[in-house]
Amino acid sequence: MNETVLITGASGGIGLELARIFAREGRDLALVARSAERLSALAAELEAAHGISVLPLAVDLALEDAPDRIARSLGERKIEVEILVNNAGFGDFGDFAGADWDKLDAMIAVNCRALARLTKLFLGPMLERGRGKILNLASTAAFLPGPLMAVYYASKAFVLSFSEALSRELKGSGVTVTALCPGPTRTGFRDAAALQDSGLFTNLKVAAAEDVAAFGFRALMRGKAVAVHGGLNKAMIFGLRFMPRSLVRGVVLRIQRSRPAGRAAKRD
Repeated sequence: MNETVLITGASGGIGLELARIFAREGRDLALVARSAERLSALAAELEAAHGISVLPLAVDLALEDAPDRIARSLGERKIEVEILVNNAGFGDFGDFAGADWDKLDAMIAVNCRALARLTKLFLGPMLERGRGKILNLASTAAFLPGPLMAVYYASKAFVLSFSEALSRELKGSGVTVTALCPGPTRTGFRDAAALQDSGLFTNLKVAAAEDVAAFGFRALMRGKAVAVHGGLNKAMIFGLRFMPRSLVRGVVLRIQRSRPAGRAAKRD
C-alpha cells in the first residue's frame, strides 16, 4: 500500500508545491483546503499525471470540529496517514488594537489549534505503527516579535516551540516532527494578509514557493527538527542571539511598515 500524505492548505503556495513533490514520488494524497473547485482540479491533475489516488477534502480549518471531520472522513475510507503536513495558515497586517477580532480568532484557530489537533489525531496511530513524519509550517517570524503582525508572529512561535518539543519527545519512536521556517515566500499569503502596504515583501528577499517546498521536503525526509530556508535567514536568526530584544522589535517594525523610495511592491 502506498503511503498516504495529508496536506492542509494544499490549493496554493507551498502546500500545492509539496503536493506536486509527493505526487511525483508516487505517494497517495489527501488534500485539504477551503475551495472544493480548486482541490478537485488539482486532484484530477495529479492523478492523471502520476497514477496516484488523491482525495480532496474541502474543509475550513477555522471551524472547531474541522480536524475531527477530516479524521472521520479518512477513517471511513480506511486511509492511514503516514505523513502529515500542517501547511494551512494565514496572517493579517496592522495594529492589534484596530484589527478585526474575528479574523484574529480564525487565525489562531487555523495556525495553532487545528495544527495541534490534527497532530494529536494522527500521532497516536503513527506511534502504534512505529513510523511516521509530521511537517509543520512555521516561519522565520517564529524567532521574532512582530509589531504590526503581532498575532501572526506569535502563532508561528507557537508552531516552532510545539514542533521542537514534540521532536524531542518522539526521539527514537520512529516518528519525526519537522518545523519548516521560510522567510517571505511568493504565494497568495501577501494578499490574504493585506500586506500590500507593508515593506515585508519589498525590503526582504522573497523566495519561490517551489524552492521552499523542495527544501522542506528534504528536511522532512531527513527527520530534521528545525529547517530554516535560505542562507540570509539562517544568518539573521543566528545574529538575533546577540541583539537586544528592544532593538529587534524596532527593526521588525521598520521593515514591515516602510518601502524603499522609488520601488513598487512586487506582484506575486
